[in-house]
Amino acid sequence: MTSPRHKAVVEHSGRRRLARFGLPALAATVVTGTVIGVSLARDPAHQPSATAVAELVDTAPAARFVVSADVRERVEDRQERISRSARRVTIEEKPQPEGHKFSTAELNIRATPKQNADVVTTVDPATKLSVTGEVDGGYAEVIWKKQAYWVTAEYLAKQKPDEEEAAVSVGGFSSAPCPSGSSIEGGITANAVRVLRAVCAEFPSITSYGGWRGDGEHSDGRAVDIMVSGDLGWQVADYLRANSGALSLYDIIYSQRIWTAQRSAEGWRYLEDRGSVTANHYDHVHVKAF
Repeated sequence: MTSPRHKAVVEHSGRRRLARFGLPALAATVVTGTVIGVSLARDPAHQPSATAVAELVDTAPAARFVVSADVRERVEDRQERISRSARRVTIEEKPQPEGHKFSTAELNIRATPKQNADVVTTVDPATKLSVTGEVDGGYAEVIWKKQAYWVTAEYLAKQKPDEEEAAVSVGGFSSAPCPSGSSIEGGITANAVRVLRAVCAEFPSITSYGGWRGDGEHSDGRAVDIMVSGDLGWQVADYLRANSGALSLYDIIYSQRIWTAQRSAEGWRYLEDRGSVTANHYDHVHVKAF
Protein backbone atom coordinates (compact mmCIF):
# COMPACT_ATOMS: atom_id res chain seq x y z
CA MET A 1 0.00 0.00 0.00
CA THR A 2 1.26 3.46 -0.88
CA SER A 3 2.05 5.61 2.12
CA PRO A 4 0.56 9.13 2.44
CA ARG A 5 4.05 10.52 2.20
CA HIS A 6 4.69 8.70 -1.08
CA LYS A 7 1.39 9.98 -2.50
CA ALA A 8 2.34 13.53 -1.58
CA VAL A 9 5.70 13.18 -3.35
CA VAL A 10 4.04 11.84 -6.52
CA GLU A 11 1.39 14.57 -6.48
CA HIS A 12 4.03 17.27 -5.97
CA SER A 13 6.14 15.83 -8.82
CA GLY A 14 3.14 15.76 -11.14
CA ARG A 15 2.22 19.36 -10.37
CA ARG A 16 5.82 20.45 -10.96
CA ARG A 17 5.80 18.88 -14.43
CA LEU A 18 2.51 20.61 -15.22
CA ALA A 19 3.86 23.96 -14.12
CA ARG A 20 7.04 23.46 -16.14
CA PHE A 21 4.99 22.95 -19.30
CA GLY A 22 2.88 26.05 -18.64
CA LEU A 23 -0.30 24.13 -17.80
CA PRO A 24 -1.76 25.80 -14.71
CA ALA A 25 -5.27 24.99 -15.93
CA LEU A 26 -4.66 21.22 -15.86
CA ALA A 27 -5.60 19.25 -12.78
CA ALA A 28 -3.30 16.44 -11.63
CA THR A 29 -4.83 14.05 -9.13
CA VAL A 30 -3.16 11.07 -7.52
CA VAL A 31 -5.42 8.09 -8.13
CA THR A 32 -3.24 5.34 -6.80
CA GLY A 33 0.50 4.88 -6.64
CA THR A 34 1.93 6.72 -9.66
CA VAL A 35 -1.26 7.16 -11.67
CA ILE A 36 -1.99 10.81 -12.53
CA GLY A 37 -5.28 11.91 -14.08
CA VAL A 38 -5.12 14.70 -16.64
CA SER A 39 -8.14 16.62 -17.94
CA LEU A 40 -8.87 19.97 -19.50
CA ALA A 41 -9.94 23.00 -17.52
CA ARG A 42 -13.51 24.12 -18.08
CA ASP A 43 -12.56 27.69 -18.88
CA PRO A 44 -11.87 27.77 -22.69
CA ALA A 45 -9.53 30.74 -22.25
CA HIS A 46 -7.16 28.55 -20.26
CA GLN A 47 -7.22 25.46 -22.46
CA PRO A 48 -3.66 24.07 -22.83
CA SER A 49 -2.39 23.01 -26.24
CA ALA A 50 -2.52 19.38 -27.29
CA THR A 51 1.21 19.66 -28.03
CA ALA A 52 1.96 20.54 -24.42
CA VAL A 53 -0.13 17.65 -23.11
CA ALA A 54 1.49 15.17 -25.49
CA GLU A 55 4.98 16.39 -24.57
CA LEU A 56 4.17 16.16 -20.86
CA VAL A 57 3.04 12.56 -21.20
CA ASP A 58 6.11 11.63 -23.29
CA THR A 59 8.56 13.17 -20.83
CA ALA A 60 7.15 11.56 -17.69
CA PRO A 61 8.12 7.87 -17.92
CA ALA A 62 7.94 7.46 -14.14
CA ALA A 63 4.18 8.07 -14.01
CA ARG A 64 1.23 6.52 -15.84
CA PHE A 65 -1.24 9.17 -17.01
CA VAL A 66 -4.96 8.71 -17.36
CA VAL A 67 -5.83 11.25 -20.09
CA SER A 68 -9.40 12.37 -20.50
CA ALA A 69 -11.19 11.68 -23.82
CA ASP A 70 -11.24 15.29 -25.00
CA VAL A 71 -7.48 15.71 -24.52
CA ARG A 72 -6.73 12.39 -26.22
CA GLU A 73 -8.90 13.37 -29.21
CA ARG A 74 -7.00 16.63 -29.67
CA VAL A 75 -3.60 14.87 -29.45
CA GLU A 76 -4.61 12.17 -31.94
CA ASP A 77 -6.01 14.76 -34.35
CA ARG A 78 -2.73 16.71 -34.24
CA GLN A 79 -0.67 13.57 -34.85
CA GLU A 80 -2.83 12.66 -37.85
CA ARG A 81 -2.43 16.14 -39.35
CA ILE A 82 1.36 15.92 -38.96
CA SER A 83 1.36 12.47 -40.57
CA ARG A 84 -0.70 13.67 -43.55
CA SER A 85 1.63 16.65 -43.98
CA ALA A 86 4.72 14.44 -43.95
CA ARG A 87 3.23 12.14 -46.59
CA ARG A 88 2.34 15.12 -48.77
CA VAL A 89 5.89 16.58 -48.61
CA THR A 90 7.41 13.20 -49.45
CA ILE A 91 5.21 12.83 -52.53
CA GLU A 92 5.81 16.39 -53.75
CA GLU A 93 9.59 16.19 -53.37
CA LYS A 94 9.90 12.97 -55.38
CA PRO A 95 10.21 13.79 -59.09
CA GLN A 96 7.54 12.08 -61.16
CA PRO A 97 8.47 11.11 -64.75
CA GLU A 98 5.97 11.88 -67.52
CA GLY A 99 7.86 10.13 -70.28
CA HIS A 100 11.29 10.23 -71.87
CA LYS A 101 13.21 12.10 -74.57
CA PHE A 102 16.69 11.91 -76.12
CA SER A 103 19.52 14.43 -76.12
CA THR A 104 20.32 15.72 -79.59
CA ALA A 105 23.80 16.89 -78.57
CA GLU A 106 26.25 16.66 -75.73
CA LEU A 107 24.03 18.14 -73.06
CA ASN A 108 24.71 19.89 -69.75
CA ILE A 109 22.66 18.71 -66.78
CA ARG A 110 22.12 21.79 -64.59
CA ALA A 111 21.15 22.14 -60.94
CA THR A 112 18.60 24.91 -61.64
CA PRO A 113 16.91 26.35 -64.76
CA LYS A 114 19.39 29.22 -65.19
CA GLN A 115 22.17 30.01 -67.64
CA ASN A 116 24.78 30.37 -64.88
CA ALA A 117 23.58 27.36 -62.86
CA ASP A 118 26.08 24.73 -61.75
CA VAL A 119 26.59 21.95 -64.28
CA VAL A 120 26.18 18.63 -62.46
CA THR A 121 27.32 16.47 -65.37
CA THR A 122 27.24 16.24 -69.15
CA VAL A 123 25.55 13.46 -71.13
CA ASP A 124 26.43 12.22 -74.60
CA PRO A 125 24.29 12.75 -77.69
CA ALA A 126 21.36 10.30 -78.04
CA THR A 127 21.14 9.75 -74.25
CA LYS A 128 17.68 8.71 -73.06
CA LEU A 129 16.39 11.00 -70.30
CA SER A 130 13.21 10.82 -68.22
CA VAL A 131 11.28 14.11 -68.34
CA THR A 132 8.68 15.50 -65.94
CA GLY A 133 6.93 17.84 -68.36
CA GLU A 134 7.99 20.94 -66.40
CA VAL A 135 9.52 23.77 -68.46
CA ASP A 136 11.00 27.00 -67.11
CA GLY A 137 12.49 29.72 -69.30
CA GLY A 138 13.67 27.42 -72.07
CA TYR A 139 14.87 24.69 -69.68
CA ALA A 140 13.17 21.32 -69.30
CA GLU A 141 13.16 19.33 -66.05
CA VAL A 142 14.66 15.85 -66.32
CA ILE A 143 15.34 13.06 -63.86
CA TRP A 144 18.96 12.03 -63.57
CA LYS A 145 19.96 9.39 -61.03
CA LYS A 146 16.59 9.77 -59.26
CA GLN A 147 17.03 13.53 -58.81
CA ALA A 148 15.37 16.42 -60.65
CA TYR A 149 17.67 18.61 -62.78
CA TRP A 150 17.36 20.87 -65.83
CA VAL A 151 18.57 20.86 -69.44
CA THR A 152 18.15 23.18 -72.42
CA ALA A 153 14.77 22.15 -73.81
CA GLU A 154 15.68 22.65 -77.48
CA TYR A 155 18.30 19.88 -77.22
CA LEU A 156 15.68 17.22 -76.45
CA ALA A 157 13.81 15.14 -79.02
CA LYS A 158 11.13 12.45 -78.86
CA GLN A 159 12.95 10.26 -81.38
CA LYS A 160 16.46 8.95 -80.78
CA PRO A 161 18.83 10.74 -83.18
CA ASP A 162 21.63 9.09 -85.08
CA GLU A 163 24.65 9.35 -82.78
CA GLU A 164 26.98 10.64 -85.53
CA GLU A 165 24.48 13.26 -86.68
CA ALA A 166 23.95 14.30 -83.06
CA ALA A 167 27.62 15.28 -82.81
CA VAL A 168 26.49 18.71 -84.05
CA SER A 169 23.90 20.27 -81.75
CA VAL A 170 20.72 22.13 -82.66
CA GLY A 171 22.52 25.39 -81.90
CA GLY A 172 25.24 24.60 -84.42
CA PHE A 173 28.02 23.79 -81.94
CA SER A 174 29.98 20.63 -82.46
CA SER A 175 30.27 18.32 -79.48
CA ALA A 176 32.89 16.13 -81.13
CA PRO A 177 36.17 15.86 -79.16
CA CYS A 178 38.85 18.31 -80.28
CA PRO A 179 41.79 16.40 -81.82
CA SER A 180 44.30 19.05 -80.81
CA GLY A 181 42.79 20.04 -77.47
CA SER A 182 41.39 16.86 -75.93
CA SER A 183 44.37 16.59 -73.56
CA ILE A 184 43.12 19.54 -71.49
CA GLU A 185 39.52 18.32 -71.10
CA GLY A 186 40.26 16.33 -67.96
CA GLY A 187 41.04 19.47 -65.97
CA ILE A 188 38.19 21.73 -67.04
CA THR A 189 34.44 21.85 -66.42
CA ALA A 190 31.77 20.48 -68.74
CA ASN A 191 30.85 24.00 -69.88
CA ALA A 192 34.48 24.81 -70.67
CA VAL A 193 34.76 21.54 -72.65
CA ARG A 194 31.73 22.60 -74.68
CA VAL A 195 33.36 25.95 -75.50
CA LEU A 196 36.63 24.24 -76.44
CA ARG A 197 34.91 21.80 -78.80
CA ALA A 198 32.81 24.53 -80.43
CA VAL A 199 35.89 26.67 -81.18
CA CYS A 200 37.92 23.67 -82.30
CA ALA A 201 35.26 22.66 -84.84
CA GLU A 202 34.77 26.23 -86.07
CA PHE A 203 38.50 26.96 -86.40
CA PRO A 204 40.24 23.68 -87.28
CA SER A 205 43.49 25.44 -88.16
CA ILE A 206 44.10 26.26 -84.47
CA THR A 207 46.11 23.48 -82.88
CA SER A 208 47.13 24.74 -79.44
CA TYR A 209 44.97 25.26 -76.34
CA GLY A 210 45.53 25.86 -72.63
CA GLY A 211 43.32 24.65 -69.81
CA TRP A 212 43.62 24.33 -66.05
CA ARG A 213 46.41 25.89 -64.06
CA GLY A 214 46.60 27.03 -60.46
CA ASP A 215 46.29 30.79 -60.92
CA GLY A 216 43.78 33.44 -61.94
CA GLU A 217 40.59 32.49 -63.76
CA HIS A 218 42.05 29.11 -64.69
CA SER A 219 42.17 27.83 -61.11
CA ASP A 220 38.55 26.64 -61.04
CA GLY A 221 38.72 24.86 -64.40
CA ARG A 222 36.26 27.14 -66.18
CA ALA A 223 38.71 28.94 -68.49
CA VAL A 224 40.37 28.02 -71.80
CA ASP A 225 43.20 29.75 -73.65
CA ILE A 226 43.03 29.58 -77.46
CA MET A 227 46.56 30.11 -78.72
CA VAL A 228 46.10 32.43 -81.68
CA SER A 229 47.00 36.00 -82.67
CA GLY A 230 46.30 38.70 -85.24
CA ASP A 231 43.10 38.79 -87.29
CA LEU A 232 42.35 35.14 -86.65
CA GLY A 233 42.37 35.92 -82.94
CA TRP A 234 39.72 38.60 -83.50
CA GLN A 235 37.64 36.15 -85.54
CA VAL A 236 37.70 33.76 -82.59
CA ALA A 237 36.95 36.51 -80.06
CA ASP A 238 34.04 37.87 -82.11
CA TYR A 239 32.68 34.36 -82.69
CA LEU A 240 32.70 33.72 -78.93
CA ARG A 241 31.06 37.06 -78.18
CA ALA A 242 28.33 36.46 -80.81
CA ASN A 243 27.56 33.08 -79.21
CA SER A 244 28.17 34.07 -75.59
CA GLY A 245 24.59 33.39 -74.49
CA ALA A 246 24.33 29.95 -76.07
CA LEU A 247 27.77 28.97 -74.75
CA SER A 248 27.15 30.47 -71.28
CA LEU A 249 30.27 32.66 -71.29
CA TYR A 250 31.45 34.71 -68.33
CA ASP A 251 34.16 36.76 -70.08
CA ILE A 252 36.45 36.97 -73.13
CA ILE A 253 39.88 38.65 -73.16
CA TYR A 254 41.97 39.40 -76.26
CA SER A 255 44.44 42.04 -77.44
CA GLN A 256 44.31 43.98 -74.14
CA ARG A 257 40.52 44.20 -74.28
CA ILE A 258 37.84 42.45 -72.29
CA TRP A 259 34.18 41.64 -72.77
CA THR A 260 32.04 40.42 -69.85
CA ALA A 261 28.50 39.11 -69.69
CA GLN A 262 27.79 41.37 -66.72
CA ARG A 263 28.65 44.51 -68.71
CA SER A 264 27.86 43.25 -72.20
CA ALA A 265 26.17 46.50 -73.23
CA GLU A 266 29.57 48.25 -73.01
CA GLY A 267 31.14 45.99 -75.63
CA TRP A 268 34.92 45.57 -75.65
CA ARG A 269 36.67 47.53 -72.88
CA TYR A 270 40.37 48.35 -72.64
CA LEU A 271 42.53 46.78 -69.94
CA GLU A 272 45.52 48.33 -68.21
CA ASP A 273 48.94 47.40 -69.53
CA ARG A 274 50.19 44.27 -67.75
CA GLY A 275 53.69 44.48 -69.16
CA SER A 276 54.00 41.68 -71.73
CA VAL A 277 52.48 40.29 -74.92
CA THR A 278 51.13 37.23 -73.13
CA ALA A 279 49.90 39.10 -70.04
CA ASN A 280 48.05 41.51 -72.31
CA HIS A 281 46.54 38.59 -74.26
CA TYR A 282 47.96 39.46 -77.69
CA ASP A 283 49.03 35.87 -78.38
CA HIS A 284 45.89 34.06 -77.22
CA VAL A 285 42.16 34.47 -76.67
CA HIS A 286 41.13 33.81 -73.08
CA VAL A 287 37.54 32.67 -72.50
CA LYS A 288 35.81 31.69 -69.27
CA ALA A 289 32.48 29.88 -69.03
CA PHE A 290 29.94 30.04 -66.22
